[in-house]
Amino acid sequence: MKTVLITGATSGIGEGCARAFAAAGWRVVGTGRRAERLRALADELGPQRFHPAVFDVTDEAARDAALAALPGDFADIDCLVNNAGLALGAAPAQKADLASWKTMIDTNVVALVSLTHKVLPGLIARRGAVVMLSSVAATYPYAGGNVYGGTKAFVRQFALGLRSDLAGTGVRVTSIEPGMVETEFTVVRNGGDQAASDSFYAGVNPLTGDDIAQTVLWVASLPAHMNINTLELMPVNQSFAGFQVAREGQR
Repeated sequence: MKTVLITGATSGIGEGCARAFAAAGWRVVGTGRRAERLRALADELGPQRFHPAVFDVTDEAARDAALAALPGDFADIDCLVNNAGLALGAAPAQKADLASWKTMIDTNVVALVSLTHKVLPGLIARRGAVVMLSSVAATYPYAGGNVYGGTKAFVRQFALGLRSDLAGTGVRVTSIEPGMVETEFTVVRNGGDQAASDSFYAGVNPLTGDDIAQTVLWVASLPAHMNINTLELMPVNQSFAGFQVAREGQR
C-alpha cells in the first residue's frame, strides 16, 4: 500500500485529494492548520487510511516535528502533492499590500520548496512522485495577478527543473495547472467575502476541487515509466484572455 502526503488538505483541492486517494486504497497524510477539519477527515476516512498532521507549511520546525511523529505505516512517503497555497487580493501592483505579497511568496514558494527538499531523499529511494499544484496564472497574466501569478510560474518552472534533475532516479514530477476551480480559494482571496466569490463563478460552471483531485490521482497512478510533465485544465466556459489596450487620454 502506498502513502501520499497532501498539503493543504483542510479544504478544496487538497480535501478532495485526501478523499480520492483514500478511496483508491492509498494511505493519506493530510496537512493543514485547521485541526478540527483534519480530525473530521480522519473520522470520515478512518485511522488506517488517513493521518492528520496539523501544522502551517511556513513553520519548518512544526513541519519537521509532525513528519518525525508520523506513525510507522505512514512514515514512508511515495507521493508528495504540493497543494497548499493561496492568493491574497487582486489589486494592481501599485496598490497592493506588501505583506500579502510576502505571505504568498512564503506559502506558495518557500514552503513548497522546503517541504520538497525535506522529503526528496525518501521519494528517490522509493521511486515516487511529486505533483505540484500550479495554475493557468503561471502562463497567462491578468490584471491583479502580479505576485500570485509569479509564484505559480515559479512552481511550474521548479517542477520542470526538478524533473530534469531527477532524470534516471525513477521519480516522476508533474505540474497541474488549473483554471477556474470553485473552492474556498477565492473567498480567502477576497478577504472572506463569499458573495464576491459567488459572483466571480456565477454562470461559469467552473471546475471543482474533486475534478482536480481525480486528475491528481490519475497522474499519481500512472505506470511507473510514464510521466505527465505539465497538465493545463480549464472549465469549458473559460478560455484565453485578450490583450489589454490602454489608450491615451484614458489614464
